[in-house]
Amino acid sequence: MAVGVEEVVKELRSTYTSGKTKTHEWRASQLKAIIRIVTHHEDEIVEALRSDLKKPELESFVHEICAVLSACKLALKELHRWMKPQKVKTSMTTFPASGEIVPEPLGVVLVISTWNYPFLLSLEPVIAAIAAGNAVVLKPSEVALATSSLLSKLLGEYMDTTAVKVIEGAVPETTALLEQKWDKIFYTGSGKVGRIILAAAAKHLTPVILELGGKCPVVVDANINLKVAARRIISGKWGCNNGQTCVSPDYVITTKENASKLVNKITESFGLINAKGKPLAAYLFTNDKKLKAEFIGSVSAGGITINDVALHFAEAGLPFGGVGESGMGAYHGKFSFDAFSHKKAVLRRGFGGDVAARYPPYAPWKVQFLKALLKGNILGVLRALLGW
Repeated sequence: MAVGVEEVVKELRSTYTSGKTKTHEWRASQLKAIIRIVTHHEDEIVEALRSDLKKPELESFVHEICAVLSACKLALKELHRWMKPQKVKTSMTTFPASGEIVPEPLGVVLVISTWNYPFLLSLEPVIAAIAAGNAVVLKPSEVALATSSLLSKLLGEYMDTTAVKVIEGAVPETTALLEQKWDKIFYTGSGKVGRIILAAAAKHLTPVILELGGKCPVVVDANINLKVAARRIISGKWGCNNGQTCVSPDYVITTKENASKLVNKITESFGLINAKGKPLAAYLFTNDKKLKAEFIGSVSAGGITINDVALHFAEAGLPFGGVGESGMGAYHGKFSFDAFSHKKAVLRRGFGGDVAARYPPYAPWKVQFLKALLKGNILGVLRALLGW
């Protein structure tokens, strides 16, 4: 076992059990600490990303730094509302009673990040875990070594290290982490490793979020602005991280008006896409409203963008995640908070309104009463109680 892994988990478990991470004050303080990390160390972050990926400063700023700040500021702004119990209506069956759904932290969670957006895809799940009130271990990708080292250094300096830890390393460290019991595991990466993580999690019945991949199709209809479509497709493929993006387009299906390799009807492409396995994203360029509806209804994918590519990833109001071989679970915005929370059902009752019909012996009038109650038949309830 990698040195210290078991001790780290024990420390975080102790911190979580103390209730420290559950308070709004603690969550907000840690989110503010992440904002300070980003704003005070922007140049170091850009340099680490350049060292790891030769990433241009503009892409580092827009796709990683701004995205982390946006996620953090949204969580801070909405935290009180997200934490607030949600009232629900109760039925005649439990009358008199009140019901609510209470978001509860899961406990101690593990985030295993990837290399292509090593800053964003490390910190966005950590932000979500903290906002939901969990203690968290981050395992950055060893492939992006400079960013991994910087994350370890900065989180160690700014964060509450009794509840937020970074463990660097490669396969041995990841293997040791997966031997521990977690309350959730969040993994971004390949399907091959995703299967290993899912198998390890199953030993402890640990829920997982797997952000994987798949080949993302683009369907291009006739009679569109082909110049704009081509520009957006090419930008989505090569304008972000040199094409190393999980939602970038991988192949195009179009008609004879646009290419020599063709399908007779655009709708035929839907079956071709579904036959390849469910992708993380699918794209359609068309002006046809009916075709848009058919595409959305027929093609199974993690997400869909119409007349552009990849932009659904940037919308905090939409869940981002895969389906089938492209992953399971989703996050972004409120969905991130929900991903690291348990929705606890709470029913409150007083000591009044106790009905004898629920207790033995089961006399005929009780059956009559309960049937009327379940049907919402108030007159039938009164008749049963009065013996009519």
